[in-house]
Amino acid sequence: MARVGLTVDRVVEAAADLADEVGFENVTVSALARQFGVKDASLYSHVKNVQDLRTRVALLAGEEMIDRIAAAVAGRSGKDALAAFADAYREYALERPGRYAATQIRIDQTLVASSRAFHRTAEITYGMLRAYGLEEPDLTDAVRLLRSTFHGYCALEAAGGFGAPRDVLASWQRTIDALHALLEHWPEQERDRD
Repeated sequence: MARVGLTVDRVVEAAADLADEVGFENVTVSALARQFGVKDASLYSHVKNVQDLRTRVALLAGEEMIDRIAAAVAGRSGKDALAAFADAYREYALERPGRYAATQIRIDQTLVASSRAFHRTAEITYGMLRAYGLEEPDLTDAVRLLRSTFHGYCALEAAGGFGAPRDVLASWQRTIDALHALLEHWPEQERDRD
């Protein structure tokens, strides 16, 4: 009794919408089937299992997020690019909480390697950081710093974890100022001396 018009893309988009409504961890094939008014089995011709469904949502969300970030940073460099990147990241995380949660899961590296969104994310992120004069291994360290800072801030903000009367957006902007200053004055790495 599969409904006409069900496609992989439609199923994944509906799962992403469901994630935003009820939380990514609550996305199941059964919950999605109920939304479509079909039996669970009807969806298994489109996705293998719940893990496949969640992985597809993660890939969709990653692509949506980097599209936003790419549009925001286009033509910018330095602090302007960093602020545009950070703001687009934060807006996506807060507007699309279930999708954003999906971007944080661990995905099979073979899928990551073939993902257009992953390559664009690396290209845009590393490109922005190269403007600060960083090279490996500092690039990877800086990416990890930005991701953990942005993620931590967004997770705390979404959970209502900032109780002080200070405006959350003002603190966010100061965080970006601090990251910019750090990136401009990235510490020299100790080199082995033989």
